[in-house]
Amino acid sequence: MNPKFTPTEFITTANQALEYSFSGVLIEGEVASYKTSQNKWVFFDLKDEESSISCFIPIWELRTPIEDGMKIIVRGLPKLTKLGKFSITVQKIQPVGEGSLKKAYELLKKKLTGEGLFDPAKKRPLPENLSKIGVISSTQAAGYADFIKIINARWGGLKISVAHTQVQGLDAPDQIIRALNYFNEHGDVEVIAILRGGGSADDLSAFNDEALVRAIAASKIPIITGIGHEVDESLADLAADIRASTPSNAAEMLTKDKKSEISKIRLLIKSSRESILEKISHEQDNNTNKIKQISRDLTSKFQQLSDYLAHQIKLLEVLNPEKVLKQGYAILNGKISPGELIKITTFKQEIKAEVKEAHERTN
Repeated sequence: MNPKFTPTEFITTANQALEYSFSGVLIEGEVASYKTSQNKWVFFDLKDEESSISCFIPIWELRTPIEDGMKIIVRGLPKLTKLGKFSITVQKIQPVGEGSLKKAYELLKKKLTGEGLFDPAKKRPLPENLSKIGVISSTQAAGYADFIKIINARWGGLKISVAHTQVQGLDAPDQIIRALNYFNEHGDVEVIAILRGGGSADDLSAFNDEALVRAIAASKIPIITGIGHEVDESLADLAADIRASTPSNAAEMLTKDKKSEISKIRLLIKSSRESILEKISHEQDNNTNKIKQISRDLTSKFQQLSDYLAHQIKLLEVLNPEKVLKQGYAILNGKISPGELIKITTFKQEIKAEVKEAHERTN
């Protein structure tokens, strides 16, 4: 016997079945019949050559501008409305293809530029003598590995706190936003670096998400971005305080060059010595006792300067990661969780290992 429903009962039952079968569905198509209602709701159709599906999203959840003719992919829930009309309640939208990505980028850039979000006067310089850096990136990505390698080679001794997130796809923007909020509320860092290596325009589209761009502009902590290659430009780059061309370039901008600093110190010592000798020579025609006193004073000052600079050189050498490795220590790279693969770098070897167990140390 066939079951009997009232219209309300049938719609409720059908929606339960749809929710069970399609907890979240991805649909790709072309936007048509785009319109807004009461500046609160957005309605549009998603079509291909043969079919069309009605879609709906609250306007405050529309984080990427769209218009008729654009190709997009949506994540949403299929539902029957109370009037019996089938539609997709859209949760997230991402443009697809070079033309649609460019159009969405231009529309959002124009909107946010008009609001003054990218105003150069709002940009903050990087803090000097950095010691604590927050990093938002995928720890499995080559760009992150390049960043860490260059940081350690150039200076070392820095405290780096890492938030592992996706850096492409529909879920990436929200994950990066959560990491930004964490660092701003709890992270003891002086600057935040958002990193992602090269990729296609589709791969980098997460960094043109409106909510993410606004979160970067609102950060209380200065932000540097190293996203894609030098030719790539995202709205996240425009909102950041500093834009690096690549993750490697971000590492260079955040650290001093250890070799260069040692050379500067040695040059300063040489310059000081020459200056002292020149002053002594200049005073040789003056009273002998005065010359001797000046010589003693200058020699004492020179010795103090030499001792200080020598101490700085030793300090820089102590921070050399290679010296630490020679002492039997190792560097771990990767996610320290059971079942994860990590890389162990010793002075002579690079080892890949699987984490069997990880727990907090107790004193």
